[in-house]
Amino acid sequence: MTDTARAPVDVFEKARTHDRREQLEQAKEHDLLPYFRLLTSEAGPVVEMEGRETIMLGSNNYLGLTADERVKQAARDALESFGTGVTGSRLLNGTTPLHVELERELAEWMGTEDAIVFTTGYQSNLGCIGTILEPGDTVICDSADHASILDGCRLSGAKLRPFRHNRMDKLEKMLERAAGDGGGVLVVVDGVFSMEGDVCDLPPVVELCRRFGARLMVDEAHGVGVLGARGAGACELFGLEQEVDLRMGTFSKSLASCGGFVAGPEEVVEYLRIASRAFIFSASAVPAAVGAALGALRIIRSEGPELFERLLGNARYLRQGFRELGLKVIEPGTLPDGSEATTPVVPVLVGEDWQAVLLWKALFEAGVYTNVAVHPAVPPGGALLRTSLMATHEREHLDRALAIIADVTERFPDLPRQ
Repeated sequence: MTDTARAPVDVFEKARTHDRREQLEQAKEHDLLPYFRLLTSEAGPVVEMEGRETIMLGSNNYLGLTADERVKQAARDALESFGTGVTGSRLLNGTTPLHVELERELAEWMGTEDAIVFTTGYQSNLGCIGTILEPGDTVICDSADHASILDGCRLSGAKLRPFRHNRMDKLEKMLERAAGDGGGVLVVVDGVFSMEGDVCDLPPVVELCRRFGARLMVDEAHGVGVLGARGAGACELFGLEQEVDLRMGTFSKSLASCGGFVAGPEEVVEYLRIASRAFIFSASAVPAAVGAALGALRIIRSEGPELFERLLGNARYLRQGFRELGLKVIEPGTLPDGSEATTPVVPVLVGEDWQAVLLWKALFEAGVYTNVAVHPAVPPGGALLRTSLMATHEREHLDRALAIIADVTERFPDLPRQ
């Protein structure tokens, strides 16, 4: 009788030996971990975090609608009508009239033939890209695209050809190579890049896709409810809505809920409804989340321009405040008319990961919450302090935050400066 063969490696070994474990343990030991901090109040421009009042400069609640009584009431109405959950996929028992209304109104807002709602934004990208593409196709992505885009590309089995962030010459080279790959070609870019806060240079992207016969998908997660006259995103801002094949958006930013959608041609959306595994094998979103998103969408469609101006005005104000402090701000890019392409994301370059964590902690203790982006979310040595704005921030909030930031950053002489 021979000995039973055993696996040569324990799959849990990576949990004990991964390259960031030592850093994580040190951060926890000194209470420097900038993640999983406890929010103990309603989301807003000023919140309670771990027992103290904190100015919130790290939320994607761009229009502040999570606190709007009309959005809350829409969630309550959905809860009362449909209960806490539908306990089934959209394909089976999980489609309610709210889903149908939301998809119809999203398509109207986006100016597309149809739209499909997913339970999360991550699933929207995963479920769309992973279904549209297949082995033999090629997908071309900006190196700064969101992780959900890259995961959808990998799931599809298509050949992945990334290009350097916002470099149109590199995109052109990838399209030239893709022409010889033998399959269909899809280019996927963010409308607003989530970490850097800059706007994609969409006009040349559209032109290159048209020239090489590639389809184009734009992730508008940080653009919908923010950019354009209707708030339909970067595609609207550039006047290119009819030139973009598919547009994705989330509810967890301006739409004050949780979920996501893909808008585009009716035949493509219908195909996703019956072929996207992330859609047909996931439970439908809880009714309150769908109701809240629908309520927020209706407010945006009726009152959006004033909210967008307040939001982007706050972003311009904070960006200028950082510049006056001498901090190195990541620039958002420009529009075709040469004006600055303001977005709600205003990141400050910090440099090394540990310096970013120490700066974050000093600000947190002083009463300002920000987000930290460290490697691998950003390149090595490119750690960011990522701030984001809301329409409901008052100038008093921003002035107080800038005063705190000015005081704290004086203790960090090695910060990159303008």
